Amino acid sequence: MAGRAFVTGATGFLGRAIVEELVAAGRPVRALARSDGAAQRLAALGAEPVRGDLRDRPSLEAGLGGCEVVYHAAGVNAFCLPDPRPMFDVNVAGSRAVVLAAAAAGVKRLVYTSSAATLDVGPEEAGGGRRDSRQFLSNYAQSKYLAERAVMEASASTGLAVVCVNPASVQGPGRTSGTARLLIGYLNGKLPAAVDGPLNVIDVADCTHGHLLAEERGVPGERYLLCGASMTLRSGLALLSHLTGLDDAPRFLPPRLALAAAACIELVARARGKHTRFCREMVRTLIEGSAYDGSQATRDLGLAYTPIETTMRHTISWYLEQGLITRPLPGFTGSGDGAPKTA
Repeated sequence: MAGRAFVTGATGFLGRAIVEELVAAGRPVRALARSDGAAQRLAALGAEPVRGDLRDRPSLEAGLGGCEVVYHAAGVNAFCLPDPRPMFDVNVAGSRAVVLAAAAAGVKRLVYTSSAATLDVGPEEAGGGRRDSRQFLSNYAQSKYLAERAVMEASASTGLAVVCVNPASVQGPGRTSGTARLLIGYLNGKLPAAVDGPLNVIDVADCTHGHLLAEERGVPGERYLLCGASMTLRSGLALLSHLTGLDDAPRFLPPRLALAAAACIELVARARGKHTRFCREMVRTLIEGSAYDGSQATRDLGLAYTPIETTMRHTISWYLEQGLITRPLPGFTGSGDGAPKTA
């Protein structure tokens, strides 16, 4: 497809990468901007900024006029929130509003960035409970599950063609939050303890290309899991050790001990009126998540995944360029193909 695209969440890690790839392909792009600063950054990328908000339907419809496709990548991804209601508002109500506005504006197709986290449920669901009795590992996972349902229900009621993509943890140059904090902490010798569990990763370039393939080849109503590598955190850190020559070995806590520690930290933080980045839902996600299989996207969309070692080399090179690594990496020889990719 070559028509004008509209991107939400375009100043975020993935949304920006989507804008860059669309612009590089010669596509006219509009992107939602909530501030003047965001509008300036988007204009610098080659996109036409549209001032507005997910919940401001008139501004959405005005910006969507004349667009062929919407890439809805906006959303809140956070753990340990004292009040998760604003996250649900953005992820669920905001996503529904985008679909309704797109349909009203005559958009032909919407590619919705869901999450692989929607596939994870707690142990109580393992026996096959009812859909409304799912035990979610985190508020984020629940919000994305409900958002995906809302998007598909709005699609069915309006007739708008919607394709869902469900990425695993998106990594690469430009990412410093979420799981990337664990990687940066390890490389800086500041990860004395960890909790082992599934680690599912997709290179940001692959995730971006998967979105464009979903526009071109995706079947409306289908969801496509994007995951280039599935391992454990322990094996992921072993890969970093192999690439960098570091021999650090964090202590892996037993799950029950990690959950108990997280509960204590939550109580102390609540008593002090402070926010903590370490909590039980984060630990549950780390230890009870699933191993993902992204092969459907290869079969049905033609997506080729970057080897995880290549992704990590590019990412470490970017960390070093940005000054995020504060100690020598004795065995690291660079990305292996020149300058690292940028996101």
